[in-house]
Amino acid sequence: MDVACVQETRWRGSGCRFFGAVGKRYKLFWMGSKAKTDGVGIIVAEKWVDSVLSVERHSERVLVPKVVLGECLLNVFTVYAPHSGKPDEKKEIFWNEVFHLVSCIPQNEVVVFAGDMNGHIGSSNVGYDGTHGGYGYGSRLVGVKFNAHLDTV
Repeated sequence: MDVACVQETRWRGSGCRFFGAVGKRYKLFWMGSKAKTDGVGIIVAEKWVDSVLSVERHSERVLVPKVVLGECLLNVFTVYAPHSGKPDEKKEIFWNEVFHLVSCIPQNEVVVFAGDMNGHIGSSNVGYDGTHGGYGYGSRLVGVKFNAHLDTV
């Protein structure tokens, strides 16, 4: 595995560090909170580390490294959305921030979106034929509104 986005790291502060054996190392970039809750990060194989141009740490829920891949610039959004127990206002603020950040990416750059969106589709696969095996739990999250349109590539 060359790249992994991680959520709920529960680390304080932000930073980056290598780990692993020489020649098989990985670099972890992270952003946490003072309270040791939430937190996001991305783990990159050593062979790709020099391709990371920048890492924008927006909050303990949004981290966006910019990576050169051939002639493409990738913006890898690693996110951790507020869960169903959080107030709707926090969810709205989070998604508005994410949509704003995505809308600021130039159209000639690629957006990769990874993370824990904390969406619930429940145990029923109605409307998700071929993509949901029916092994979920609970009921579908309803009433979620998205205020922006994202084009997919």
